[in-house]
Amino acid sequence: MQYDLEPGNFVVNPSKKEWGIGQVQSIIKNKATINFQNIGKQVINLDNIILEKIKNEQ
Repeated sequence: MQYDLEPGNFVVNPSKKEWGIGQVQSIIKNKATINFQNIGKQVINLDNIILEKIKNEQ
């Protein structure tokens, strides 16, 4: 599966909006490491969670 994300992109997790805006650090296979404003680094399984890409940091 192809994911439309690359390191440096800003994203939000629609089901966890309280996490704030996250910046993609790395993507390896289906796992993305994302540094979120409010909770820090999280490893997300992109097969299970659809992240919403945002144009730029708000």
